Formats: sequence, C-alpha cells, structure tokens
Amino acid sequence: MIMNGHADGENGHATDRRIPFPPAPAPARRPGLFRLLASDIRAKAEWNYGGISTGTIVKTLLTDGTPAMFWYRLMQWARRWRLVPLEMLFNRINSCFCNCIIGRGAEFGPGFVLIHGTGIVINGAVRAGANVKLEHQVTIGAERRQSPTLEDDVFVGAGAKVLGSVSIGTGARVGANAVVVEDVPPHSTVVGIPARVVRRRYGAGVPDGSAEEARIA
Repeated sequence: MIMNGHADGENGHATDRRIPFPPAPAPARRPGLFRLLASDIRAKAEWNYGGISTGTIVKTLLTDGTPAMFWYRLMQWARRWRLVPLEMLFNRINSCFCNCIIGRGAEFGPGFVLIHGTGIVINGAVRAGANVKLEHQVTIGAERRQSPTLEDDVFVGAGAKVLGSVSIGTGARVGANAVVVEDVPPHSTVVGIPARVVRRRYGAGVPDGSAEEARIA
C-alpha cells in the first residue's frame, strides 16, 4: 500500500490515506489430465476428419497414434505428481508397445496430436506450446545438451528432424524429411537439408483466415 499523509486544515492533525495496490492476478492453473486428453482428442478429430462429432471422436480413439498420446499424458501427469515409478512405467509402455519415445521431461501444451506415433523420438528437455502436430518418424532432439522449443500451432512433417537449441515459431510448418538446425520464423514453411524457408504467410492468425502467402525462391 501507498501511504499519503497530509495535515487536516482545522485541527492540525495529520491523517494517513492508504491507496491500495490492485490485487495480483491469480496464477494460471495447469490443465488437468482429463482436460488435456480431451483437448488432444478434439484436435486430432478436427485435423483428421475436419470436424468434431461423436463419430469422429470414436474414429479418432481407434486411429494410430492415439494410444501414444494417452501414454504420454499419463506420463506427464505422473511426473507432475512426482510418481516416478509410474512415470517410468508409462514411458516404457509407450516406447515398447507404441514405438514412440518421448522423454520424461518433455512438455507439450493442449491440443497435442500424434497423427501417427510410429518412430517418434522426442528429447526430455523439449518445450512446446499448444496445438502442436507431429507426423511419424519425427525426431526432436538435443545437440550439445540444448533442445528445441516449439511455439503454438506448429506442424512437423513425416521424417523431419529438429535438432539443437532452435526455436520453431508460431504457426510454422516443417516439411517431410527436413533437417532443422536454425530458427524457423513464425508462419513460415521450411523444407530441405538443411531446412530453409520456402514460403511465408502474412496475416496469419486473422479470425477469418485471410492469410496471404508468398513463395521464396
């Protein structure tokens, strides 16, 4: 609080007027396990089938990659509650039965989609935002103990590799079999070995989706 002292004009007594600071905002709560799973399934149904309905949700639950998404979220939940034996168990189940290796410390936000889970390898120090979508055979790995960061709405194509302390910007797309060793700007598409920007989208994120694209020679 701020104290603002002044003298009363009639009796000469000093008075204190306290001006309170506005209350601090409450810290954001992490989404719970079931909310994360629900957001992942809805995002995958939207991606695979173009809509969310009972039918598309059921089909999504039966598709390749979905079991790996479940085991990852269970591992993440166990880690947050410091249930180390369960965390290790869920990690091993995912790697052995789904052929999907996700390090125990990896963090992905809501809407995480494994379109196909086979052959995915993700380092435990990777940090990613919401609505990240990965195809099969993707590697997101460390180099010299430095791991990538993926922002929101990132897509990584089949067989691509993202290595080292690189940042993949919001809305970026990584083409199939690309090898990313440098930062990727937001709303851009990269392909090749090493990956280079071939397209950028301007106005991306506008509610009506009216983004303009520019090819880069």
